[in-house]
Amino acid sequence: MIIHIAAGKSIRSDGSSIPSRSANSYNTGMTKREVVRLALEHRTPPYVPWNCGFTQEAHARLVRHYGTSALDDRIHNHILTFGSSGEVFEPIGRGRVRDTFGVVWNRSVDKDIGIIEGCVLPSPSLRGFQFPDPRVPDVYTGISERIRAAPDRFRVFAVGFSLYERAWTLRGMENLYMDFLDHPGFVRELFETIADYNLGQIEEALKYDMDAVYFGDDWGQQHGLQMGPELWRSHIRPVLKRMYGAVRAAGKYVMIHSCGDVDEVFDDLVELGVNCFNPFQPEVMDVFALMRQYHGRLAFHGGLSTQRTLPYGSPDDVRRATRALLSAGRDGGYIFAPAHAVEGDVPLENMLAFIEELQQQPYAPR
Repeated sequence: MIIHIAAGKSIRSDGSSIPSRSANSYNTGMTKREVVRLALEHRTPPYVPWNCGFTQEAHARLVRHYGTSALDDRIHNHILTFGSSGEVFEPIGRGRVRDTFGVVWNRSVDKDIGIIEGCVLPSPSLRGFQFPDPRVPDVYTGISERIRAAPDRFRVFAVGFSLYERAWTLRGMENLYMDFLDHPGFVRELFETIADYNLGQIEEALKYDMDAVYFGDDWGQQHGLQMGPELWRSHIRPVLKRMYGAVRAAGKYVMIHSCGDVDEVFDDLVELGVNCFNPFQPEVMDVFALMRQYHGRLAFHGGLSTQRTLPYGSPDDVRRATRALLSAGRDGGYIFAPAHAVEGDVPLENMLAFIEELQQQPYAPR
């Protein structure tokens, strides 16, 4: 291990000095990509890696503060994400966009995700509906160039709305819940067709030197699964096995995102081959107990409260919460992040507090 110590003094945003050990600049000789791999494999990394996301408003505030739009480079995010969650959005006016499946999203208020308008599949049938081409070039444009520009970062291809969410955006949530009971054959056909599309995307993406595939699919609510464990296991799990299995067979890591209280299916996810779970919300699960329980079997990405600590706590509260997570994750199996993309109501001082705590870890990039 090579350690380079640079002279100088680091100052926190609150004006206090970072302790001398943390004020030094370290270089372990490892890339961010290698550090993330160690964490995912539950081996002890030189420091806890991180990858933090921000909504448009929060992102803009940090860009103004740092004076650069290259925010990932400035805060040293460790993951390079491709695929744009598999979406190409077409602006259609009045704050609305249409995705590749024909779903219209009203983003006049929520500019990051939006609210769905209309129903693409008004009846429980795929008759007459044409799935888009999973190999549409826009999704893969620039991948090689971005890898060359950031060769040290861990590479992830993201498949957003990867099953259940894609289904309800097409069919409507209430309709899909009724279909689970009244038209289970249609649900199976819909889910398998969505999986066919996703696997087409993944096959194309893995022509590039990716490390992992990230599946986004929100199953949870504040208490328990939206559809309950029985329907999840009968309708969703078999299709996940097919998709996740294809990624593992290609020698890549499986990373998933599912908001809410979903830890009742963590054992299922381990059996299905999931390597890393996000967003790991402390408001709905005991993150520290779960890190201990699943160490060696399931890694976690997230954990810093975006419902309480970040918007309503003080910078000191944020620092304490960040330090506790870093301490719990120092033996591997953990990638730090806020539990979701940081919202615009989070004070700048609170964002800077967790960023500074990350960067002052010994051996961490800064």
